[in-house]
Amino acid sequence: MLTNEHRRLDEARTGTNPWKKWGPYLSERQWGTVREDYSETGDAWNFFTHDHARSRAYRWGEDGIAGISDDQQRLCFGLALWNGKDPILKERLFGLTNSEGNHGEDVKEYYFYLDSTPTHSYMKYLYKYPHAPFPYGDLVETNRRRSRDEMEYELIDTGVFHENRYFDVFVEYAKGDAEDILVRITAENRGPEAADLHLLPTLWFRNDWSQWIASSNRAAAKPQIERIAASAGTAAVSAAHTLLGAFVLSCEGDVPWLFTENETNHERLFHTRNESKYVKDGINDCVVNGRQDAVNPDQHGTKVAAHCQATIGAGQSAVIRVRLSSGLPDEKRKPFGKAFDAVFSDRIREADEFYQSVTPPSVSADAARVMRQAIAVMLWSKQFFFFDGDNWLDEHHSNPLHSGYRAARNSECDELIRQGRPHAHDDHRRLLIDRGQRQRRMDAIDLNR
Repeated sequence: MLTNEHRRLDEARTGTNPWKKWGPYLSERQWGTVREDYSETGDAWNFFTHDHARSRAYRWGEDGIAGISDDQQRLCFGLALWNGKDPILKERLFGLTNSEGNHGEDVKEYYFYLDSTPTHSYMKYLYKYPHAPFPYGDLVETNRRRSRDEMEYELIDTGVFHENRYFDVFVEYAKGDAEDILVRITAENRGPEAADLHLLPTLWFRNDWSQWIASSNRAAAKPQIERIAASAGTAAVSAAHTLLGAFVLSCEGDVPWLFTENETNHERLFHTRNESKYVKDGINDCVVNGRQDAVNPDQHGTKVAAHCQATIGAGQSAVIRVRLSSGLPDEKRKPFGKAFDAVFSDRIREADEFYQSVTPPSVSADAARVMRQAIAVMLWSKQFFFFDGDNWLDEHHSNPLHSGYRAARNSECDELIRQGRPHAHDDHRRLLIDRGQRQRRMDAIDLNR
């Protein structure tokens, strides 16, 4: 049986329509990675910490919750949350570093990949967010005190989910076309009382323009996001990039947009001057600390969030609808309404048809559900991996062919070869061969390859 999802796979494979150009390629943790380690000692965990992540621009990738990006990770979309009590926005998953966990590094969150088709024409994700303040300090200190022979101290052990006082936040994606991405965010209050929740669908560009980036890999022009006119009952921004093109992000309702730059807050972290008045943690400081001066009143930047707020009753839910589409803005076009919901219904039905066609008849209904979600986990785990070894060494002043050489991680490698076989909308895969040392490769999962 040839389903619509099979047709999309064929179009992606032949280059007729780039159905895989957008997908869940956004990492859930970029902080603490070796690629982001510019320390003198090679201590990746302590050089770029979770506490730094909200204020510090990444070099080689981005991260977020239930996020997506294009296959070059130039433009990213993710969801930030705030329960009115946490000390920071929940923009990314929290975990323990290798030295903090009694069994090593360990994420301390509850999130679930529920569904995905191979072309990501439909995806569904679940994140569980407590009403109470997230116990960052308790998780670190309690696990640090425990020995290797003791059980790990998990998020549920902290009591933060007592009496089911938490939100189930579902994030669904449905593609109207290869570059028309509909987003439906549903927050359900599982607790016994009403609770407040801030939901911030966020759009931002990966920083490839800052002055500290090697000139050979620095973008010639800085991209821009700005507010634009929209149809009644809708708020919209446009995002323009010289290589990616123009996109419009629309949010249902007359919601405020919070603009800042995806640039490091040097003043907070290093007590030096910022490149821009508005920095990466500006939206966090505006929402959590009430600092209106932390976001740009002129409504432009390289990072923006729609600030949606709801008080959700016990057992009730709130729904946010968002749409990211390529092309120029069109005030007459209505991005929401019955047609929006119809796309979701069609993609869910088509996902059902696809999985029915690839599931062996001998598999029981329960086992088929397990198989489908297991495949979804693999599909959601596809991530953009970017690493240019030559530029990385230059930025460490460790390339033996250039002046200012100093020893650092990988500086003993005198020959680095970057190879990549380009494919239509799949040239994000890169092969780095480090002679006699290591080989790294990122390749997208394709059920039909």
